[in-house]
Amino acid sequence: MRERWRLEARGAVQGVGFRPFVYRLARETGLDGWVANDPRGAAIEVEGPPAQLQGFLARLAAELPPPAAVHQLLRTRMAPAGERGFRILASDARGERTAQVLADLATCEACLAEVLDPSDRRHAYPFANCTRCGPRFSIVRALPWDRPNTSMERFALCPACRAEYEDPGDRRFHAQPNACPACGPRLALWASDGRGLAGDPLEGAARALCDGAIVAVKGLGGFHLMADAADGAAVARLRSRKPRREKPFALMLRDLAQARTLCRVDAAAARALASPEAPILLLPRRPGAPVHEDVAPGNPYLGVMLPATPLHHLLLRRVGRPLVATSGNLSEEPICTDEGEALARLGGIADLLLVHDRPIARHVDDSVAWLVAGETRLLRRARGFAPRPVRVEAELPPLLAVGGHLKSTVALGVGRQVFVSQHLGDLETPEALGAFERVIGDFLRLYEVAPVAVAHDLHPDYASTRWARESGLRCIAVQHHHAHLAACLAENGCAGPALGVVWDGTGYGPDGTIWGGEFLVGTAAGFRRVAHLRPFRLPGGDAAVREPRRSALALLHELGEKIEPEVLRRMIESGIHAPLTTSAGRLFDGVAALVGPWQRTSFEGQAAMGLEHLVDLSVGDAYPLEVVGEELDWRPLVRALLDDRRHGAAPGAMAARFHNALVEGIVAVARAVGEPAVALSGGCFQNRVLVERAAARLAAAGFRVLLHRHVPPNDGGLSLGQVAVAAARLDLH
Repeated sequence: MRERWRLEARGAVQGVGFRPFVYRLARETGLDGWVANDPRGAAIEVEGPPAQLQGFLARLAAELPPPAAVHQLLRTRMAPAGERGFRILASDARGERTAQVLADLATCEACLAEVLDPSDRRHAYPFANCTRCGPRFSIVRALPWDRPNTSMERFALCPACRAEYEDPGDRRFHAQPNACPACGPRLALWASDGRGLAGDPLEGAARALCDGAIVAVKGLGGFHLMADAADGAAVARLRSRKPRREKPFALMLRDLAQARTLCRVDAAAARALASPEAPILLLPRRPGAPVHEDVAPGNPYLGVMLPATPLHHLLLRRVGRPLVATSGNLSEEPICTDEGEALARLGGIADLLLVHDRPIARHVDDSVAWLVAGETRLLRRARGFAPRPVRVEAELPPLLAVGGHLKSTVALGVGRQVFVSQHLGDLETPEALGAFERVIGDFLRLYEVAPVAVAHDLHPDYASTRWARESGLRCIAVQHHHAHLAACLAENGCAGPALGVVWDGTGYGPDGTIWGGEFLVGTAAGFRRVAHLRPFRLPGGDAAVREPRRSALALLHELGEKIEPEVLRRMIESGIHAPLTTSAGRLFDGVAALVGPWQRTSFEGQAAMGLEHLVDLSVGDAYPLEVVGEELDWRPLVRALLDDRRHGAAPGAMAARFHNALVEGIVAVARAVGEPAVALSGGCFQNRVLVERAAARLAAAGFRVLLHRHVPPNDGGLSLGQVAVAAARLDLH
């Protein structure tokens, strides 16, 4: 007796060796049929005795090779066709495009071993890869995942690579970016004026880095600006040229052993660093770590990553020491991806450019992650994670969401998946807006989706809002903090209602004021505001973001203190250029300016970060923070802090009591509201002291605590929440 089954696999099944795995499995179980990619994932038809078919199905689930993932497997019984043998067919390009485009994957151990083996034909080859690793999202131009649909189409396989590609027993069987020195991409070293330099490009770049030069290096999704992290003069030049006065630089390290010389690396951190995603991970800095202090001024953490490509492995081994590896751009601009663009935009920063001739289909920055409660969570979602979808509980109409204004991402809802883009940055410049528009067009082309609506932030003046209104699509405005709550609910698979504690710097409120210290009860379909921080006027509005002293003066004015300068006092009293805000971010800034030296800052969040890093973790008491009606009144807190300051209290103790007060305030409101689930979202929950202590206290009080994992708590998660809210509204109407 023979049966024939058709299996349709949905999930991460393209670019991960899934078809070769199915081919080998079918051959081993004695089944006939075929497997092929299609725009929705992969289609399989298998024919044979029922017992062997059942065995195939069981092994398909149990032996799936990482990083493949099957989220849905549809089975249909068919009439036997009498087919003999098993084949991999050419991809079927017809149908709705819902297949997961795999994120770029860091070099696997097998490929690295070949690159480091002098006897291997890929020895020292910077572009080695296989079905387990290498470029994916950064080179794909269309679905399904086939070489002609990638930027590798220009590189014809040599006989040796072709033999690997066609051998079912080889790990490069149907590895689309397969290449070697004879047929693949090549490196070149350029002077800052574009002149090609003689000699081995890797050796030349390594020597220059050791001599204190700044080198722009073309990687997977764009350029890095690299410099010797121990060379104070090189770091200072990079800060001056980029320009980037004080914001921490990321570091690229040779291996885990080198990481342990700089940071405290526990088992969870080691797994995250060495994972296929290879993010920048924020880790505690060791005293005396062998990098210059100006890499991360005054910061007890370092952002470190391991090499994600053979190119970076080879470069780090030649240099032998930690390298600064910051995004290849001018501050506030998108990362460079093309050599000509890099010459124009980075020629005044870099002394040399290490380039290659594999085109980058789209820019992809490095992801940034941290460990909270032993789990890797994202602060910036890009290489290794984008465009991996967030799966949701209900079927979605095709929806586009364009995020906010800062830390922008866009998202596309298709079926039960929300594809969230790579980090796009702040939409402050024409270059950034151009990148934003390209990514939207890129997503719509890649998935061939016609959205029924576009979701955007409620703020009327955001560049993303203007784009949505000019798109010709039906627009759905989503309140900023509601989107934060909906994103946290969506990625935790929680329908709600839940209490959302949504704290950040700014978000446009329905009442026309600046929200930012919100307690919302709701679902994706709607919300009600149940509490908020006591509002205060912000003299100069957005100017306060870089001048925390303005927030401090506003807090003092609310206490009846006499403040200077006169112009700021008049702003507050008249309300002219002094909007009302409930912003938790500005409350952090104001307290930071009262406790420490942060009167003016050079990057967003600098004062709040400094205040967090001051915290004396041994201090357990808290300043008073009162719940008065729907307001969390911070005035008793600031009075107690000022009293502490007059009596010479240690800044670390004051910082601790401030954080502890906020945690107790969150728990008090949660108890008063009584919702069993509490979601913590918004940029303020990038503060480790705040999020870990609030989560622990809430859990101890019996609440289910929802934290972000797959998207950041900051505005990088807004687009996911906007899709969820828009879908719920369309469903209601």
